[in-house]
Amino acid sequence: MAPTPRRKAKAVEAAVTLSPRRTRSGAVGKRVAAETSTATAAPARAKKKVRFVEGKEENKEKEKESREEDAKNDSIIIEACKQCNAFKTRALKVKQALETALPAISVSINPLKPRRGCFEIRQDGGQIFISLLNMPRPFTPMKNLDMDELIQDIINKLA
Repeated sequence: MAPTPRRKAKAVEAAVTLSPRRTRSGAVGKRVAAETSTATAAPARAKKKVRFVEGKEENKEKEKESREEDAKNDSIIIEACKQCNAFKTRALKVKQALETALPAISVSINPLKPRRGCFEIRQDGGQIFISLLNMPRPFTPMKNLDMDELIQDIINKLA
């Protein structure tokens, strides 16, 4: 025999009132009304306080000034393509020679992504010592360059 509707209704009511478990079917019916009457409001989260410190602005200005002074103290950027090892060896040779000749200079190789077929030595302020751009293989303009003479020219310009 099929169960009578009264038995089902009693079983559902007992399950809804007794069980604290939340189900999809229980959320639709009587359970929603029971939960809303017993639910308490959750306390609101406190917002983070933002403090304004006057000294931070002054510190930022001092840091900017010191960075500008450091930039004026001759930092050299060597941009060398990563396509071939010939660029790397020449860049390392220039870096070592400049650092030994002028210890106050900071030399960096490829601080940003280098351009393709490019070998460029420049000062951070903007003075360009040598710029060989868009060189096709076998990079003859760079290979024909006398690196020792180039290094001496850069040292004379910076000193």
